[in-house]
Amino acid sequence: MSKKGKQEKFIEIGTLPNVFQSHEVHSPNLIASNGVTKAMKGHWNEFFGNNNPIIIELACGKGEYAVGLARMYPERNFIGMDLKGNRLWKGATEAQRDGLSNVAFIRSQIDFITQYFEKGEVSEIWITFADPQLTKARKRLTSPYFLPRYREILKAGGLLHLKTDSPELYEYTLEIVEEEKLKLQYSNNNIYALETQMPEWSIKTFYEQMHLSKGLTIKYLRFEI
Repeated sequence: MSKKGKQEKFIEIGTLPNVFQSHEVHSPNLIASNGVTKAMKGHWNEFFGNNNPIIIELACGKGEYAVGLARMYPERNFIGMDLKGNRLWKGATEAQRDGLSNVAFIRSQIDFITQYFEKGEVSEIWITFADPQLTKARKRLTSPYFLPRYREILKAGGLLHLKTDSPELYEYTLEIVEEEKLKLQYSNNNIYALETQMPEWSIKTFYEQMHLSKGLTIKYLRFEI
């Protein structure tokens, strides 16, 4: 069977019941697979059919972490968010194929995240191997530009996890945590050198595997917002 092209993937994600796409810029509405426009803010637990905690993966790419965490923690709900639909297609179709009802995806810009989630609706945020934006600090997903947005949707004491190969993004985030007087729970600049591993670290994204093959070390930190 031939591989699907970008255009085919874009068309197909519009038919998947676990994918919601932005309606228009600055609109809280998302388009569901049946073409109906919905305001999902405050209604994600209704979509999942339970009151389980909601965890978001930002800039999720192919959705490896969102899907991997959904397998690992069936008692939690996961939502991957990215702008590139052809990447989301992989995680969304895999979740559908394997009957993972606790994972969904949003195709939209992260800048507009507060339009899609109610205050306190989210328990945790994962950022895995995001672009470190070496020349544009403001665009880094752990910058002061994004933190107020996360704070608005997270529960009190909500967590942000960062997993990266970038020493620049890792050190920058530690500096921001200190400057913003946030509570750092844990940090390590070479997690696979440790004897004890977090279960979540066993999930390897496409980019992480690529970085590891080059001999790069993987860093992780976790803090409360």
